[in-house]
Amino acid sequence: MTETPTLLTAWKSAQGRLKAARIDSPSIDARLLLEAAAEVSRTDILTDPYRPLEPDALARMEDYVERRLKREPVSRILGRKGFWKIMLSVTPDVLSPRPDTEAVLDVCLKAFPEGRAFEMADLGVGSGAILLAVLAERPAARGLGTEVSEEALAVARENAANLDLNTRAVFLRTDWTAGLSDAAFDLVVSNPPYIPSKDIETLDPEVRDHDPRLALDGGEDGLDAYRLLAPEIRRILKADGIFAVEIGWDQAAAVKALFETAGFEDVKVVKDLAGRDRVITNGPDPHEGTALN
Repeated sequence: MTETPTLLTAWKSAQGRLKAARIDSPSIDARLLLEAAAEVSRTDILTDPYRPLEPDALARMEDYVERRLKREPVSRILGRKGFWKIMLSVTPDVLSPRPDTEAVLDVCLKAFPEGRAFEMADLGVGSGAILLAVLAERPAARGLGTEVSEEALAVARENAANLDLNTRAVFLRTDWTAGLSDAAFDLVVSNPPYIPSKDIETLDPEVRDHDPRLALDGGEDGLDAYRLLAPEIRRILKADGIFAVEIGWDQAAAVKALFETAGFEDVKVVKDLAGRDRVITNGPDPHEGTALN
């Protein structure tokens, strides 16, 4: 007689299959898929591990695991992804937010203390990850997200509404900074496409096959967006304003030089928690005085 699957056995089975397929983070992925398939929480799994899994939940779990084995990201399977302290809806029209990008948040939040009112712009806003994470942490702030993709803007607007931030976040379909006024913002952020075109086919399938090419392809050397952004960020940023842009781990010197050529002073490189160069900014280094520096 076949044993009835439980939360624990379903989790362990999925974990084993993902591990055998050399999927990164098999335990976490299996748990997230189980939580969604069985409509349970992490606490439920830990405190009631022998709860039987209903047939429909088991079928959903099997479908989810099969999709993950084909290298579809968990965020795509579930249609949502946690970033910083917020949960975002994600679709094939937007980049799935990554922990690396939280290094941009570290700079922004150190530069603008809680309680300070400021205006920010997120250029190429995508799902709204950076903009909405900052606004969630800084109740006195307001922000604008620009995006060339109407489909991505729809996702960002939905996320703003779901987080009750739609009264402080507005969105504009435009190409980067087109139509924006001079010296209009205290803070400008961006996570532009920065993968060299020739390298895209070498990316992990989770990225190459599931993230929009528009959000990945940075041109021949990966720097096309920064060449456009550096002088434009200089134009729309207030004289005492702060900018922070995400970069590829090997692009620090080149991108720093572009912003210095655009007229910025005290441009610095900030590392992510893995110790890799991740942000170019004229703002404070959140790791100053720590082992990362």
